[in-house]
Amino acid sequence: MNVFKKLFKQTFIYGLATVLPRALAIVLVPLYVLVLGKEQFGVYASLMAFLILGNVLLSYGMETAFFRFINKEDYKKEKTQSTALTSLTISTLIFLVLTLSFKTKISIFLNFHEDFIIYGLLILALDALVVIPFVWLRTNEKSSRYAIIKIVNVCINLSFNLFFFLVLPLWAKDTNNSFWDAINLEEGKVAYVFISNLIASSITFIMLLPLYFKIKFSFDINIWKQMMKYALPVLIAGIAFSINEAFDKILLKYLLPSNIADSELGMYAACYKLGVFMTLFATAFRLGIEPFFFNHSKSENAKETYAIITKYFIILGSLILLFVVVYLDIFKQILIPDSSFWGALVIVPVILLANLCLGIYHNLSVWYKVTDRTKFGAYISVFGAVITLTLNFLLIPIISYRGSAIATLAAYSSMMLVSYFLGRKYYKVPYDLKKIGFYLLLSIVFSVLSYYVFQGDIWIGTFLLMVFLGMIIVSEKKDFKQLIKR
Repeated sequence: MNVFKKLFKQTFIYGLATVLPRALAIVLVPLYVLVLGKEQFGVYASLMAFLILGNVLLSYGMETAFFRFINKEDYKKEKTQSTALTSLTISTLIFLVLTLSFKTKISIFLNFHEDFIIYGLLILALDALVVIPFVWLRTNEKSSRYAIIKIVNVCINLSFNLFFFLVLPLWAKDTNNSFWDAINLEEGKVAYVFISNLIASSITFIMLLPLYFKIKFSFDINIWKQMMKYALPVLIAGIAFSINEAFDKILLKYLLPSNIADSELGMYAACYKLGVFMTLFATAFRLGIEPFFFNHSKSENAKETYAIITKYFIILGSLILLFVVVYLDIFKQILIPDSSFWGALVIVPVILLANLCLGIYHNLSVWYKVTDRTKFGAYISVFGAVITLTLNFLLIPIISYRGSAIATLAAYSSMMLVSYFLGRKYYKVPYDLKKIGFYLLLSIVFSVLSYYVFQGDIWIGTFLLMVFLGMIIVSEKKDFKQLIKR
């Protein structure tokens, strides 16, 4: 069907635009590991965790509400998008003024250098101001322009990181010591990471500024109230998700003894990055299917289509899980060249599986999005956040970052299961549970055998990977042919 071809095309384009920023984080990990060391890498990870939460708060679910209301016949498209833009712009400017006024107190409270607080607040504001322009591009299917701007952002960020960490020190060596002192910031070289991010965010905002004049400012209080009613559960869900995604780094910083906190966090955060392969795949897939789910929710065979999409997601996700685990010893040499970080590698298979469960949850969540029951998304996310916080508080003092990894897996797998059982009641999708369960379980078993039983033996791992891939090809050969013909 053309609908599948369109889905995969959008997934590829949006995936490219999403994969590159996250791939940037991976590309820069070896540089950060070698230049910053464990402690400063821990500072970077904890501040980035706060930025994740800040991004959710400043967008307050308006992105998802925009998608939903722009397609409703009862609302005028122009008024809906203008109201969303006006709302986010005003709230962002108020936030920026207030927080900058109290930057010193925030710095003391969070135990960060004041300059880091300023960088973080400016980055948050700029990122919030481009939310509606980006979602406008997605809604109007201007995927190429969306991707180009995202790619430019990545290139700028990467260029300035390389400049600050590699080029600038070489220049300094050819000049006098006073120049080196001027560029060697008081808060440490990790500051260059956030300065690069700030420059990239500023240029992205400038590139999207013309859309402000296209969308225009206006405000319809009635539309805004309805959008906020829809968005608030999404906001709650977003806060809960940010807790699940980022609070482990924050809690490690504050729950571990201060003399080892940043170092332990640095090890954990660096190895956690190896789980990004699953995150890249799941995020790209979600960006492609979210508009698709809404646009085809009224189709006659919508539920069957959702079931097929979810099955293929799990097949690919299970393959990625096993592939990364099998070749983990190779990835660690490339991405984490400092062996002092390797003590935390034990968490990688757990994080990969956790991220796969999260991706499955996003696919299952179609039932509450297309039926306007977003409050259930909030309930499920809060449930996951409670598990995350509880297990982190209990386990971090005992087993450090291992406890955080276990908490992440427990939270995401629980959310996945709860969403599935609730979906059966409110919007039953005919998932092929036998095949889905088989692929997922076999991938987990093979991963455990490869990493924990055979101690990462690459030849045994490769054999298990080939067996798994062969079983997929044999089992899905007929469906693959039909899909290609469509």
